[in-house]
Amino acid sequence: ALAKKKLAEIVWLKVNQQAQIDLQYLEKVCSEGASLLCVMAANNEVGTIYPISEIGAIASSYNIPFLCDASQAVGKIPLNFQDWGITYLAISGHKLYAPKGVGALVVKKGEHLQPIIYGGGHQQGIRSGTLNVPGIAGLGEACHWRRLEMEKDEQAIALMRNQLQNLLQSQIPDLVINGDLNNRLSGNLHIAIPNIPNSAIIARVRHQLAISTGAACSSGVVTPSHVLQAMNLAENLIEGALRIGIGKFTTRAEIEKTFSLIINAVNKIQQLL
Repeated sequence: ALAKKKLAEIVWLKVNQQAQIDLQYLEKVCSEGASLLCVMAANNEVGTIYPISEIGAIASSYNIPFLCDASQAVGKIPLNFQDWGITYLAISGHKLYAPKGVGALVVKKGEHLQPIIYGGGHQQGIRSGTLNVPGIAGLGEACHWRRLEMEKDEQAIALMRNQLQNLLQSQIPDLVINGDLNNRLSGNLHIAIPNIPNSAIIARVRHQLAISTGAACSSGVVTPSHVLQAMNLAENLIEGALRIGIGKFTTRAEIEKTFSLIINAVNKIQQLL
């Protein structure tokens, strides 16, 4: 919004085909001066986890405030706000089993933000408006339980993710797994089936399975994922991309059903082609 009003200039950072961030380019951008560095802790489409401590250290060395969007990461991977050079940390409640419609911005002590919502001066003058007390309590409770259960839960989720990945690879030899396979969210499985449109698969499974294409929808026009385009993936991989999310309450029976539904859909499409 600021860029559209000519009040700010955005410099986009670079990633490779695994969505890993180019730290040398990031440091070059910082060395040339910036008002704010914004990097997500983990990618929402392909699940790649970013080296936030290294990024925060680079930002700190050039005295640049660092905004980390941790919506996908909080409650799934360890994050150290205090020691990783983070200035602002954004959290989304429903991503960690809290109620929908609540989030938080953690602000480093000594930093002052100008409000964009004015009124009664709530929340130390940063954001006015009546507080969503049930949502806040729910977010706090969810954070409490994630701290207790996160490590064990994420190990179990990764095992189910790997089971589904292996099952799909056994039946689809040219299946491509996107993202950084050594450093990704446990619950993320982002696949691409070359030369089979993801829309055709979605059409066949959408009444029984909730998965997404990873495409952004704007004004009713479906466009290719900006994430996959930034990764410079081949067009046939972008068109065949599917994002599957696995969570704490996913069961092994659901993993096997997901595999069956996707394979049946792929086989039917291949017959038609």
